[in-house]
Amino acid sequence: MLKKTISIASILLALTVLSCKDDVLPKPGSFLRLDYPEAKYVHFENNCPFSFDMNEGAVIKGEKDCGFAIAYPKMKATIYLTYKPVNGNIDKLLKDAQKLTYEHVIKADDILEQPYLNPEKKVFGMFYQVDGNAATNSQFYVTDSTKHFLTGSVYFYAKPNFDSVMPAASYIKNDMQRLMETLKWK
Repeated sequence: MLKKTISIASILLALTVLSCKDDVLPKPGSFLRLDYPEAKYVHFENNCPFSFDMNEGAVIKGEKDCGFAIAYPKMKATIYLTYKPVNGNIDKLLKDAQKLTYEHVIKADDILEQPYLNPEKKVFGMFYQVDGNAATNSQFYVTDSTKHFLTGSVYFYAKPNFDSVMPAASYIKNDMQRLMETLKWK
């Protein structure tokens, strides 16, 4: 009986010693630290019928028919600008710009409209903030209602995942709003 008790005690002691390991705990969640430099703006002007301020960290690409891309290489994003002259077709241009925005309603959680009016410079438009996993997070159009119409959309070169692109989207959204606010027709 003593042998049996010693055997059982030895087995229990061995199990106790072997089971004394630290519990396996999952690592706490972490977040990417995405710090972007404070935006500094420079005035952009060329032979197109408008000028504006843009982030000095961005790069203008592919100027054609006064439509071009403002690239943000570090953020893998681009603002696409498209210019069209108004020739009695302001209603069609407005409908096309709004249609482009609302095509994202399938993936969007919400679309916020922010009207923009600057009667002194004759710049009128709308800024759209698209929340959710849509292909574009911000869009706008501006016009003087008689001669000029400009649209802009930002696209990221990544699968739409609003949580992961949100810091960059917010940064570029501010740049787009600055572009609208400083736009001047020639």
